[in-house]
Amino acid sequence: MWTPALSLLSLLLLWQPARADTNDQTTAKVDRGTFDNPAARLRPRFRYWLPDAGVDVQTVQDNIKSAGAIGAGGVEFLPFYNYGGDLIPKPTGANWARDGFGTPSFHKMFLAALEAHKEAGMVMDFPLGPNQGQGVPADPSDEGLQWDLEPFSVPVENGTFEGQIPGWGTGDLVALVSAEVLSTQNVSLGGGSISGKSQSSYLSFVLKNGTLVDWAQNVSSMGHASLKLPAGSSHRLFAFYQFLTHAKNVVLSGNGGTIWDNGSYIVDHFSPRGAQVVAKFWEKYILPDGVKDLLMQVGNYGWEDSIELRSNVSWTPLLPKVFQSKYGYNMKPFLPLVTFRDNNINIQTPTPGKFHCILDTPDQGLGYFNDFRGALVTTYRGYLEELTSWVNKELNLQMSAQVSYNLPMDMEANIPFVNVPECESLQFNSNIDSYRQFTGPANLAGKRVISNEMGAVRLKAYNLPHSKLLSFINKAVVGGVNQVVIHGQSYTGDYYGTTWPGYTAFAYLYSELYSDKQPSWSHGFGDVLNYTARVQYLQQSGVPRTDVVIYNKVSGTDPSFPTLYLSNDLIDAGYTYSYLSPDNFALPQARVQNKNLGPDGPAYRAMVITSNSNLTLDSVNYIQKYARAGLPVILSGGEPGVYATYDGRDTAAIKQAIQALKQSPNVYSISVGEAGAKLQDLGIQPRVALQTNGTWYSTWREDAINGMDHAFVFCDSNASTGTVSIANSKPPFFLDPWTGQIKPVLEYTRQGNQVIIPLSLAANQAVVIGFIKGASSPAQHVTQLPSSVVGYDYSKEFGFVLHVSGSKDKQLLTVSNGKTVSIAGTDQHGAFNLSNWTLTAEHWEAPSNISDAATVAIKHNTTHQLSSLVSWAEIEALGNVSGLGYYSTSISWPPANVSADGAYLTLPAIYHAARVYVNGQNVPPIDFAAPRVDLGPYLKTGFNQVMIVVPTTMWNYIASIASGIECVDIPAMAFMSAFGLPAPPITDNGLLGTVTLVPYVKMRLD
Repeated sequence: MWTPALSLLSLLLLWQPARADTNDQTTAKVDRGTFDNPAARLRPRFRYWLPDAGVDVQTVQDNIKSAGAIGAGGVEFLPFYNYGGDLIPKPTGANWARDGFGTPSFHKMFLAALEAHKEAGMVMDFPLGPNQGQGVPADPSDEGLQWDLEPFSVPVENGTFEGQIPGWGTGDLVALVSAEVLSTQNVSLGGGSISGKSQSSYLSFVLKNGTLVDWAQNVSSMGHASLKLPAGSSHRLFAFYQFLTHAKNVVLSGNGGTIWDNGSYIVDHFSPRGAQVVAKFWEKYILPDGVKDLLMQVGNYGWEDSIELRSNVSWTPLLPKVFQSKYGYNMKPFLPLVTFRDNNINIQTPTPGKFHCILDTPDQGLGYFNDFRGALVTTYRGYLEELTSWVNKELNLQMSAQVSYNLPMDMEANIPFVNVPECESLQFNSNIDSYRQFTGPANLAGKRVISNEMGAVRLKAYNLPHSKLLSFINKAVVGGVNQVVIHGQSYTGDYYGTTWPGYTAFAYLYSELYSDKQPSWSHGFGDVLNYTARVQYLQQSGVPRTDVVIYNKVSGTDPSFPTLYLSNDLIDAGYTYSYLSPDNFALPQARVQNKNLGPDGPAYRAMVITSNSNLTLDSVNYIQKYARAGLPVILSGGEPGVYATYDGRDTAAIKQAIQALKQSPNVYSISVGEAGAKLQDLGIQPRVALQTNGTWYSTWREDAINGMDHAFVFCDSNASTGTVSIANSKPPFFLDPWTGQIKPVLEYTRQGNQVIIPLSLAANQAVVIGFIKGASSPAQHVTQLPSSVVGYDYSKEFGFVLHVSGSKDKQLLTVSNGKTVSIAGTDQHGAFNLSNWTLTAEHWEAPSNISDAATVAIKHNTTHQLSSLVSWAEIEALGNVSGLGYYSTSISWPPANVSADGAYLTLPAIYHAARVYVNGQNVPPIDFAAPRVDLGPYLKTGFNQVMIVVPTTMWNYIASIASGIECVDIPAMAFMSAFGLPAPPITDNGLLGTVTLVPYVKMRLD
């Protein structure tokens, strides 16, 4: 259990913070703590919603320490200022000029947050700007702010243009391009966006190849041009202007004539100058007067969120020069081909651009479009590297970012260029394949930590059950993620225009609002955090190994992250896989050794290239080199296509190279869905082979430094059974993330060097199997276990002690030394259900003064006798109630006429959280997916009291009073109504199902 609540004096004497130096590799030496009690840096953190710097400092510090007290390692301290965004107006009383990002009041608040972390032995992440962290207050003339490229177009009548060019005065002229138009179409658009910004249509032009000419040098200082184009054909003129957008990530104004007078500006994300604007602001306004010193002690990551800037075209003035250097030709004549869907390809889907131009060539000009996006990769990388370098050098900390999120580029290309790349469960839809698209490049680059913004779900405010959160976490883990920042923790004090239950980020649109106003905060949520901490401890140890790499090259990553490998053959056979872009092949780690690609990292044993992939000339050359070095390359479903570039001049060479590749040794062509079978034919086995009647996923990590390899196995289906087979000479151990206990595996067999372990997994259950160097292990184990053995203990003194339940029939147990043990049938009492439950429901309600947002809740109890365990929604008196359920019953022990040494208590799957108490003692945490606990150490002869404490979410009660609550002057349901979204219904709460007691007797395995 994480217990950071030491006195300040004790901390100053005993605690020395583990510095997070700039080594971001898996080989970094980090104070990890222990599996039972991971260090703060390896624990999950909360994204903490700070409304602004004018709130109560003591409350903020208490909130931070409260998170540490239940198991968090710290917070991601986010100055949200959401009233400066698109959705939320500034509430009455808020004052940006006084309490904005970087002001003296913010400096005081930031310092207090760091002090709270130091006092509690925690670590703090921090965004480099307010809101999403994409900019800072700045001089509006600073050329390091965001730039845009705005296009204009007019038809040219009769081949002659005379006069001022279109759009003159918009900004600096970049290009004036004429082109012959072969056809024109007006295309209608439907739909809208959450911000209400959309366009109804756009013009689509087919342009004649070879007719695009840049006339910018012919434009006078007054914007006039005189052009004569070939007569007898239709032409258009396209003008492009660059300008500072003055777009803001906090749209506010002050009254003091200071740098805060204009809110906070978005910086140029395609130039090092944008990073330099951020750095200069921090050095002048935030780091002085003790902040830098304390930040270097307890800081964890500088951080930037998803990139939500808007533009006409993603742009920086440096782009033409970078483009020329990268591709060897002038991009300006081809700008008409790159203005469509090259803005924010996620949030600007309804506004893709004024016109769409294609060429009358086989690739329709796609090569120029792709090259433009490739140049963006380079310029954005310059921004990332400058920002990362500053955080590394100035603060000796690391930089984390949601890399290229929403931008029109290949996300995988730049993931290796921050210390800690971050994805999120929301946009990735908790899709395992989606995560694998993100984590492959990070693992190849040797990143120790791959982060995830975890748990945001639309319309689940105050209503996200922990079972769902755990499912999200487990899916992220098997997708390759090894750190979660939970979305999010709320400020709990009073705030402008805000009623109870307090500050609610995103105005009730998204989950979750964690704090002590949630009944589970002190009644089970800590078990979830400790489970996650132990999983992260393991997943941040050693090196992740992956069986197969799948080639993936796109010009712009689809922001919905759909599944790319659609066949189930690799999953069904237990192979792990992830994706790489050919851009990643240029990394120094991308080499083949002993037939493995990336031998110091994932050590891929084969590459799969699907027929819908597109190869670049460089990629074919790399792949040919890998194959010659012994890496098996599998072409699935036919020949891959060609990734278009420039005017298509590489197409013939790429096609020829593909033909040569097909004839090369170690290259194999197969039908769709046969990759798993081909790997088997080649003798390539999964590192963790899974055979199951469900759907299981795994990870495998090898930790030579600490002497432990381990597999994480997750059931992403209904309850199922199967086996796990792993090549390892050491004996296997179960590592329980719920309790921190480690004990030898009782039942397994060996076939050569393969350890084969039978498992039964519940839906959403995960187990960890470790192989520990030098660990004490039993001389014998069981190779065939009868169903009557329901559990076991292990100690060096007594070895395995089996827990045997009643069975009428004789059963046989086989030991690894060949001995067979007969377990006689008995008349022992079998399992029985517990009944006659008394439910004491502790109601959590709003204070009589609804404006008192700081109150946790007003509480009172009601008592209910239950013949069966049903949802509170089915109990008339509890339908709209939220709070805590104290379920109690009694048992007489041992059961009549039965000799028993103990019993297992089996609960139904836990919807939200639960803790079990026997005779007043809190038993160890239970696995929420497969809740079962050994009551043997707690039972006494005679009367025994069993109590199960079950918290609810708060939504059912909040929904019942929603018409009377507000956040920053906005009624709770206002945004749902504005966007036509239905208010979420009330949900099931409480303990649902049957609780069973299974008595057992102990039998020592000799």
